[in-house]
Amino acid sequence: MQPQQRHSTISPLLSLPGAVPAEGVDEGVAAHYGDLFREQRALADGTGLVDLSHRGVVTVTGEDRLSWLHLLLTQHVSELPVGQATEALVLSAHGHIEHALYLVDDGETVWAHVEPGTREALIAYLESMKFFYRVEIADRTDDIAVVHLPAGSIAEVPEGVVVRETAHGRDLFLPRAELEPYAAGHGPLAGILAYEALRVEGHRPRVRFETDHRTIPHELGLIGTAVHLQKGCYRGQETVARVHNLGKPPRRLVFLHLDGSEVHLPGHGAPVRLAADGAEGRQLGFVTTSARHHELGPIALALVKRNVPVDAPLLVEETAASQEVVVEP
Repeated sequence: MQPQQRHSTISPLLSLPGAVPAEGVDEGVAAHYGDLFREQRALADGTGLVDLSHRGVVTVTGEDRLSWLHLLLTQHVSELPVGQATEALVLSAHGHIEHALYLVDDGETVWAHVEPGTREALIAYLESMKFFYRVEIADRTDDIAVVHLPAGSIAEVPEGVVVRETAHGRDLFLPRAELEPYAAGHGPLAGILAYEALRVEGHRPRVRFETDHRTIPHELGLIGTAVHLQKGCYRGQETVARVHNLGKPPRRLVFLHLDGSEVHLPGHGAPVRLAADGAEGRQLGFVTTSARHHELGPIALALVKRNVPVDAPLLVEETAASQEVVVEP
């Protein structure tokens, strides 16, 4: 079970044969197209594409766009080179993660895709911070669809389409009207479950899955990737600096190998305990995302208390689990 959030962006690719709708936050796109492991293997091999058209798309234009965003985001973006992908967070005044933005600037416009169901609140915050800056914020979700091409893909990108390229693949900001024909020519299609399985394998946290109302960036290993420590003031910076310089985060992200003999896959929020304490022992964390991987079997990410021994066997509900360190204690 995943965090629940309903929204109205329904992909036309859900009408294709074999498409099974995703649920919860990812409602609106396909969970899979009939063969989860085949879809995972295709992505791992650098072929196919993932429909992420349920994600929000927000743009910022105007000559002050980069210097203005630099004041609001955790990332250093005031001199962001054209075409260079980055990611950034919006924090609360207490340093808790509120939004994640996956950004690229095309020389005239900053393009960002964000978690489904979050764009309205993000845009409201950005609008409230415009003041005298020469910027314009737009919700482009209705006309732009996000499509993911895996690392190694040789699929052509249509002329004029903005691309955000990372080590994990390319995110295309594709006109929504072109989604169906582009998918038809650049298959095979992979569903969100395959995409998520590779995300979990890669230890990549996702806001509203690996986060709750009190998550700070240090707990997820986002210092250096989404949080720049050598930049000017932004909301929540005091917490970031204090924890980095003077302390340790209360929790840490871990990667779990789950006992493959269990049929049940633990859902979001499933309690994590020390195996030595048994199923009635004290809860020390919770599962954030679980997945079935084509090579590794059942896997998960979880948030646990920082002082949980890194070599301690764990128990997720009644399933045995071994851990790999993602964030050092």
